[in-house]
Amino acid sequence: MKWLAFVLFLTVMFPSALHAEMEGILSHFQPYITLQEEYDSNINLAETNKKSDFITRISPGFRFSTTPRSPVTRELRQAPTAEDKYGMDLDFNAGFNFYARNHEDNYTSLNGILNAWYALTQKLNARVRDYLIRSDDIRESDYSPTAISGQYLPSRTVKRVPWIRNVFEPTLQYQFGRENFFSIKYTNNIYNIQSRNYQDSVGNSVNPKLAYWFDIRNGLSLEYSLTFGNFERSPDVLINTANGRYTYRFNPKTSIFANYTQSWINYEKPRIDYSVYNPSIGVEHAFSSTLNGRLQVGYYWANPEKGSKAGGPYYNALLTQRAERTTYTISFEGGYTEDFFSAENRGLTEYHRAIGRVTHQLFRKTNVGIFASYEWQKFVESAIATGGRKQINNIWGIGGNASYELFRWLMLSLEVNYTKNNTNISNADYSDYRGIFKVTVAY
Repeated sequence: MKWLAFVLFLTVMFPSALHAEMEGILSHFQPYITLQEEYDSNINLAETNKKSDFITRISPGFRFSTTPRSPVTRELRQAPTAEDKYGMDLDFNAGFNFYARNHEDNYTSLNGILNAWYALTQKLNARVRDYLIRSDDIRESDYSPTAISGQYLPSRTVKRVPWIRNVFEPTLQYQFGRENFFSIKYTNNIYNIQSRNYQDSVGNSVNPKLAYWFDIRNGLSLEYSLTFGNFERSPDVLINTANGRYTYRFNPKTSIFANYTQSWINYEKPRIDYSVYNPSIGVEHAFSSTLNGRLQVGYYWANPEKGSKAGGPYYNALLTQRAERTTYTISFEGGYTEDFFSAENRGLTEYHRAIGRVTHQLFRKTNVGIFASYEWQKFVESAIATGGRKQINNIWGIGGNASYELFRWLMLSLEVNYTKNNTNISNADYSDYRGIFKVTVAY
């Protein structure tokens, strides 16, 4: 009888324990699938011989987080606590893209973001970020962690061809005070494109940074970056960048700073080397717990070994509001950027950019948004390198979106936008209308 009772105990309890264990594991996963239909009036962003098409995308994916789902919303990625010694957030999906008319453009897309951390000791932390995308978009969104939504790289392709980018960034940081730390970051940036009109590239960077506060009001940060750039056909490049910033904090809400950045860009021959000098000053202020602003102004000089010098004002203004029902971002930027490891590798580019985005929770399950952008670009270095004319782009766009949570597991969304470019180069103007409807099912 004891033996029979033991067998009955295992029969009842083991499946229950296994089920409980499986529930615990599955609470960290969220599988989902997105069905998307897109209309694009100018799929190659061409001035003439425009091609329009309907693009169907089926994207299965999953999210994983070491922090379990919320018991209320069932969403992952709750904020980790200070006691969490390690953690990981992962979001990955594959997309099967089908063009209704241009079947030769069918391809498989990939999207993945990984953030992981581990506390080796109480003061020493290791972090890893990995960004993966495979796409055929003509214009590539800026992949840097500090980029805001609607920000693009200067380079572009002239027709849809699949390309893949993977950015791998491990960081080791030693914290020796509440705000004092020393970190070293390594970045491996791989770009491959399936076209002989462009070229593959690999960038490897080492980036140490020191932040030290002498007291509660006075802080100093020093940063250096060494980048080795290897290109499939163009001359390779070695980039040294140094940055120093002194910050004075009036109170917890307001601080001012003085910043200086200098870069040395050294190519293999015959491409022309140049240096960039960029002093600036700025202020940061928290108007409230949800409203923050930053203003930075300065000047930059770019001195090539040969050819004309470039220079102009440098500025960065950002206002962000994250309230309970409304979120908005307004950004104004201008000065210079350096475009490497992309479709065209434009190098030094002058630009002025304005981006605005507002999202509002209209009802409990309904969100709406509007966005607009304008960017002026002058490709300085590519003109110096080739001896050609400096291309100038005027790109502006506007759009809106809406989403509705039909059920907790079913989300519907719609986006429409319009983009137009006016340029001083023949056959480079374009305009484009796009409409995107999505249905997302998440377990």
